[in-house]
Parts: sequence; C-alpha cells; structure tokens
Amino acid sequence: MSTVASAPVGVRIATTARDRLFFSRMAYACAAVGVIGFAPTFWIPLLTGSLTLPPILYVHATVFYSWLALFVVQSRLVATRQLSRHRTLGVAGVALATAMCFVGILAAVSSMRTAQAGGFGPQARAFSVVPLMGIAFFAILFAIALLKVSRPDVHKRLLLVATVSLLNAAVGRLFILALGLPSPTASIEPPPVFVSILPGLLADGLLIPALLYDRRQFGHVHRVYWLAGAALIASQLLRVPFASTDVWQGIAAAVNGLVP
Repeated sequence: MSTVASAPVGVRIATTARDRLFFSRMAYACAAVGVIGFAPTFWIPLLTGSLTLPPILYVHATVFYSWLALFVVQSRLVATRQLSRHRTLGVAGVALATAMCFVGILAAVSSMRTAQAGGFGPQARAFSVVPLMGIAFFAILFAIALLKVSRPDVHKRLLLVATVSLLNAAVGRLFILALGLPSPTASIEPPPVFVSILPGLLADGLLIPALLYDRRQFGHVHRVYWLAGAALIASQLLRVPFASTDVWQGIAAAVNGLVP
C-alpha cells in the first residue's frame, strides 16, 4: 500500500476494497442528489398525479434516471467483485448513454420550441447552450472512459465526473426552490444562462470528497480529476459568454432545424 501511496501522478493506481467501497458510495450520493433535486418539481407532482409535461420530458427523465440506477448497480458489482457481470452490463451502459445523447437533444429542442412559440426565440436559443453543451460534455467523457476501460483508475474517475456533470439541473431545482423563484415548468420564458453557474459549481462540489479521498489514500489527486474537473468547470463558465454569440445562435438554430 505504501508503494501505491507514493506513486507519482499518472501512474496506475491499484484498486483496493476500500477504493471499491468509496466509489460505490459516490454512486449512491450522485443518485440521491438526482432524486432529491427533482423531488419538488418532478417526483412529488408525478406521484400525486399533478404533473403535466411533454412526452419527451418523461422519456428524458426515464433514461437519465436509468443512468443513475445503472451507475449504482455497476459500482456495486465492482465493489462485490462481480467483474464479469459488470463487463456484461457495460454493453447496456453504452446503449443507454447513446440514448441519453439523442433524448437529451430532443428534450432541449422541445423546450426551445415551446419558448420560441411564446415569443422568446433568442432567449430560448441562448439557454439551450446549457443542456446541449451538458450532454456533449457527458458524451465526450463517456467516450474517453470507454477507451480507457483497461485502466480502471482512469475509467471510473471519468465516469464519476461525467455523472456529476449531469446533476447541474437537479441542484438547480433545489436552488430555485430555496430562493423562492418560479419553477422552470411554470414558465415558458427561459432564465438567463448565468443562473446555471452556481448550481453547476455546487454540483461539482460532489467531487471534493473524491479529491480528498485520493489525497488521503494515495498522496496525490489523480490527474483525471484535474483535467476532467477543470474542463467541466470551464464548460460551465464559458456557456455564459458563448450563449450570446451569433455562433451559438446559429448552432442552436441548426440543431433545432435537424429535429423534425
């Protein structure tokens, strides 16, 4: 263990029982944030029969919560050393992640068109930077994680950062509730893009225990967290100036035009 702890950054880190347990707990934490964050605006209204959304948003919720469930199951399989089942279920993970990308785009376009129909075209195209760049970031990290499947230390950390990146909206719902602001489902006017920054950074805070764990166990923070974490924060901050550019307005219009 002392050899592992003193290994330089970038060197393969051995997987221990404590390591497997930690990542399993992180998966549970991500799932809990995803469920609790949407409880006031999705789960409670859904269970009470008062929720009315476009069909694509129900599909969106189904596939994204399926990812959180799969993330928990996969982490538990690794924690209990059921690696063959973990690899078999990984095929379903690829299919699910692919579906998430398509459904995420369709949901973003649906919300954009609803806002455009209400006279908020430029605002709708601007705010679409949040979901569209979010799903693009997830897709990139997931693809890299697949390429690094032979490096478990890299693979699982990339998937953790990718999953945390999906929790921006869940934390945002709690943020809106805490400030007493109207629910996004109660208004078709898109909020300004900058309101996504603080919830995004708060969601990113889920990675702090992971950084501390690495530091305590191995003597350094794995470079995946520095690189992927920095990219995540940068993407969240750069959305604000990018959303107002003609380039993004054109991209959003083009994405809108691609969907029948």
